[in-house]
Amino acid sequence: MTNRIFLSPPHQNGRELPLIQEVLDSNYLAPVGPMLDRLEAEMCRVTGIPHCLAVTSGTAALHLALRHLCDHRSRQDPRPPIVIAASLSFVASVAPAIHLGCEVWFCDAEAESWTLDPIQLSHALSEAKAENREVLCVLPTDLYGQACDLAAIHGLCDPAGIPVLCDSAEALGVKREGPDPWAQIFSFNGNKIITSSGGGILASHDEKLIAHARKLASQARENFVHYEHREIGYNFRMSNLLAAVAVAQLETLDDRVSKRRQIFAGYKKRLADVEGISFMPEANWNTCTHWLSVIRIDPEIFGADREKIRLALEAENIESRPVWKPLHQQPALRQLRMFGGRVSDQLFNEGLCLPSGSQLTENDQDRICEVICK
Repeated sequence: MTNRIFLSPPHQNGRELPLIQEVLDSNYLAPVGPMLDRLEAEMCRVTGIPHCLAVTSGTAALHLALRHLCDHRSRQDPRPPIVIAASLSFVASVAPAIHLGCEVWFCDAEAESWTLDPIQLSHALSEAKAENREVLCVLPTDLYGQACDLAAIHGLCDPAGIPVLCDSAEALGVKREGPDPWAQIFSFNGNKIITSSGGGILASHDEKLIAHARKLASQARENFVHYEHREIGYNFRMSNLLAAVAVAQLETLDDRVSKRRQIFAGYKKRLADVEGISFMPEANWNTCTHWLSVIRIDPEIFGADREKIRLALEAENIESRPVWKPLHQQPALRQLRMFGGRVSDQLFNEGLCLPSGSQLTENDQDRICEVICK
């Protein structure tokens, strides 16, 4: 059996061990220490957002931001607040909202970017207004390294005073036009462009949000010598040891983004003349990182569907994966309200994520594309 080609494996750059040793030498093995401070400062520099908090995961970062909004609701309404989210996303995008008792409404993707469709968002906002419902926030997802259309989303949300909380777990390093969201989260999960095996970042221009989130992440301990708790928090603090891995890899973020874009271009070149295969578009408001390279297969033209290609790749020890199953199709979430759905459903049926790790070789890509074209 030939060596397995993984979808998006971790990529060590050689700087991890010296920084881990630095942490070990300092004996800061608790979830506090100079490497965590360094990671937060580096993420402020990389993102251009002035306040960053390192936590255990991107999901934890979302949970903290949503908890802050729930604790500071402007309306006293017995009905649960609404979170309007992208359906074409991973379940972690909305799980914290559901845990916190919010009502989630889903919006379809748009064909231009595969991210949250502002037209469907406008329908959802109009319906919420007609029902006199409180919208806690809008939660778009930056998908596979592609930025959502924040300018259009802010254009709908700002007049109503609705904050935008952006799930950018898949999009560290993306360059986008338009305003920053109220808050943004990033992930250092094992398959991301930068990984510390786990961990995430909550970033915001709102200093009060980050201060409250930092407190909540440390079991909501008050500033006393003894342990004093006036609200209930979480143990969401990131390890100082894991922070060293993230800091080391951030040093090569630009190179990794460049490599992923090169890989995407390599697939386009190799498969350009294959009828029935197209690629995830790059919206003109961003420079996509192409964290994952994604193709779309028209089975009638190509002669085989997405699943047949995936199985053929797997038979050759090559990992690939369908595009996210839309959240409105998930059995646990089917009862929730959905606006649109045709685009997300079609992308799930036809979309396939190809191996995109930043150590993927030209020979690897040749091997992958040969299987697709058989």
